[in-house]
Amino acid sequence: MNQTNTAAELWEGEQPSVSYQEADKLDDRALLELYRQTEDQELKWMLVLRYTQLVRRIAVQASGLYSSFAQLDDIIQEGLLVLLNAVDKFEPEKNVKFETYVSTRLRGMIVDLARRQDWLPRQVRQKAVRLNRAIDELSAKLGRAPTSSEAAECMGLTREQYDSLLSETAMSSLVSFEAVLDSCGGTMEKTAAQGEENNPTEEAFQDKELHQVLEEGVASLRKNEQMVLSLYYEKELSMKEIAQVMGVSAARVSQIHSRALQRLRVYMNQYMQA
Repeated sequence: MNQTNTAAELWEGEQPSVSYQEADKLDDRALLELYRQTEDQELKWMLVLRYTQLVRRIAVQASGLYSSFAQLDDIIQEGLLVLLNAVDKFEPEKNVKFETYVSTRLRGMIVDLARRQDWLPRQVRQKAVRLNRAIDELSAKLGRAPTSSEAAECMGLTREQYDSLLSETAMSSLVSFEAVLDSCGGTMEKTAAQGEENNPTEEAFQDKELHQVLEEGVASLRKNEQMVLSLYYEKELSMKEIAQVMGVSAARVSQIHSRALQRLRVYMNQYMQA
């Protein structure tokens, strides 16, 4: 069977012209089109099952970012619900790959889960607030994101203590950065996916501008920060996997990731205030 056949060619009258075994051989786009035509729940689950490993991979990434953030099974369960909803909400006419769309929704779910979950001890939350305040004050004073040494000095910490703080507040840094993107109308995954879209709406132009600003912000980061972001968001590697690639500890990767997001948060704030 030609896997590029349309749903109309595979569905005639009230009965499918192909078996479920044959439908399972279709590519994702054709299977999704067939499901849209038939609303056959078996086809929906067939498509969902193809992405359960993506759900698990992103869940493992999130659980590795901060050890106290949710149980892996809880994240996977939430992810499957998001995946089921994504099948019905996906709009192929926007020319975005289904996998990209699903990844965007899953990462958005993780940020939302982190926001509503009381996963951070009060003391850590206070440290995160203090860290963000110090960086924001220094950025306003210097006109740029402060270096780690400058931030550590401002907070009265040694570099070792400051690096430890970055690891401890890693998930908080992600939530804070996503909050800035939300205020701009985007998300980390959404802006990363703009190159795949061809939708000349006002919202699309705004997203394109945000994507360009974010690219410029990433380009201003250090090489190791760019590498961590690329491996984490594009290659979807876990912290442990990135540590193996870079030849450093997972804790060090977490520090670099947190520092990169803090600098990007400053860059995006300056863009918004310009």
